[in-house]
Amino acid sequence: MTVERLPQSLPRRLPVRQILCLLPLALVVVVAVQHRSVLVEGFGQLASAKWPWLLAAVAATCLTWVAAAVTRQGALVQRLPRRRLLATQFAAGAANHLLPTGLGASAVNLRFMTVCGVPLARSSSALALYLLAESVARVGLLLALLIAFPDALRVGGLLPDGAVGPLLLAVGGAVLLAAAVLLLVRRVRTAVSSFLRTALGEARSVHTRPVRALALWGGSFSFPVFQAAGLAAVGQALGLPVPPLHIAVAYLAATVAVALVPTPGGIGSVEAALIIALVAAGGPAAAATGVVLAYRIITVWLPLLPGALTLGALVRLKMI
Repeated sequence: MTVERLPQSLPRRLPVRQILCLLPLALVVVVAVQHRSVLVEGFGQLASAKWPWLLAAVAATCLTWVAAAVTRQGALVQRLPRRRLLATQFAAGAANHLLPTGLGASAVNLRFMTVCGVPLARSSSALALYLLAESVARVGLLLALLIAFPDALRVGGLLPDGAVGPLLLAVGGAVLLAAAVLLLVRRVRTAVSSFLRTALGEARSVHTRPVRALALWGGSFSFPVFQAAGLAAVGQALGLPVPPLHIAVAYLAATVAVALVPTPGGIGSVEAALIIALVAAGGPAAAATGVVLAYRIITVWLPLLPGALTLGALVRLKMI
């Protein structure tokens, strides 16, 4: 007598790509629920603002994505598809607000360049060049504005009493630790030296092409200018009694300081730093808080959902 074997069902493959498409939306919901009080207060500030200035802030925010796309193309010799590059920057902005500062945008852009056929070593070098150029431009603009407007900030109010010494010690300790690791760990030293050789070669190649160099540095300087202009426009919309150029100085100082704090998109740390900087620039604390909340609604919360949808679409279409 023969025994019939029941057919065994084949294990289903985990729909990884579908999960990745929905993951940004789930993270948006989680972050929004965690910061619901900030959202309510921020939208309340927008309701009483002057709308022409708010529209100017929205326009400046949109231009930051264009500036980011131009800078990323300038950091790479290989030509990237323009529309996909711009869409990637919009999606990277959402990823940057859902992951620790810089990691989300870096991961999205690395994946995008890989899909476009750029080798990992060159895409990593382009990413490092982008970050370096953006940092140099931001710090350079801050120093130039501080020289032009030395009274724009009351620097003594930016840090609590007695905080300068521990901060300098922490920075010095981090530098010494990094140097010790490079000297003592051969694998790290080899990897870093190899990366630097590739990065320097890519940087030389970019700067031998005037169009790429102009895109790199023009976009790097434009990016923080548009960000600062957006904050200044919100300040005008809410009647903050601080000159726009002083608001720009406050913005640059706050973002340079907060770059060392690894929170998702700077959520929390950016707000605190901006409020402190605007108060140091001469703004009342209550008005500065309202301006910062309204500014973050425009630059973070309003683009977050469409940015997450764009990110999911790019993943589904295998563009990143």
